[in-house]
Amino acid sequence: MADSTVASVKSIVGTPLPLITKSDTKPTWCPGCGDYGVVAAVEMAVKKLGLPSHEVVIVSGIGCSSNLPHFLSSYGFHSIHGRALPVAEGIRWANHGLTVIGTGGDGDGFGIGAGHFVHAMRRNVKLTYVTMDNQIYGLTTGQASPTSMMGQKTKSTPRGVIENPVDPIALALASGATYVARGFSGDVKHLADLVANGLRHRGFAFIDVMSPCVTYNKINTFDFFRQRVYKLESSGHDPTNIVTAWQRALEWGDKIPIGLFYKTDRPTYEELEEVLLQGPLVHQPAGLKGHESVLDEFI
Repeated sequence: MADSTVASVKSIVGTPLPLITKSDTKPTWCPGCGDYGVVAAVEMAVKKLGLPSHEVVIVSGIGCSSNLPHFLSSYGFHSIHGRALPVAEGIRWANHGLTVIGTGGDGDGFGIGAGHFVHAMRRNVKLTYVTMDNQIYGLTTGQASPTSMMGQKTKSTPRGVIENPVDPIALALASGATYVARGFSGDVKHLADLVANGLRHRGFAFIDVMSPCVTYNKINTFDFFRQRVYKLESSGHDPTNIVTAWQRALEWGDKIPIGLFYKTDRPTYEELEEVLLQGPLVHQPAGLKGHESVLDEFI
């Protein structure tokens, strides 16, 4: 029986569906890591929407942050470095009745995975991508990442980073993402709301989370962000205005905006792909129709 049918039957008879909880696997992050706030926010967001655990899939790449699927009771897939989004897209297209959440870090998503990041956004695939951006490679013990600040001294840049950092918010806007937000793992409730709204969104939702690495990044700390972050919704920002979204995206320094930068509505990939319009692939009949005539051409 299909998951959607099971959900409907249980709903009719009044049996409560199991919601996501913390799994039996305990996080192995360093004490004080910002990623604890992110896993809590994702759990809160999914519970807020009442999504049963068997209808949620969390996909990650490689890195400290990419261990996140292990710590929640949904389905999960731990993919390889930089490949979280193509795996998440494949799952979504195979069964777009599922809620798919991609998770990863700045090295994973904006380094080796940058090409996938751009193309998933321009396709407007219906999934939510949450990045834990600590501006350092944490798992490999403190090398510069694509978002490390200019001049930052790390194991791989002892004289300071000489490359301009990637701006994930600006890149998302340029690539056509239809929901672009930034959160701070030091404000879990605010972050949970951003994730929940991203899950509700019709299209690709991107939430870049400032999630401090307490072990290897002594610059972009919790105190660093607490002194600088302000909420866009408290500043009169209009998230439907792409021009002001760009202006806010480029703001980084004494003040750093968090919240929803931009949101728009356009058809998703699933709504435009002819085959997917017939329903999730897993519910469609297997096999090819008329394949004998095609094979005959090659015999």
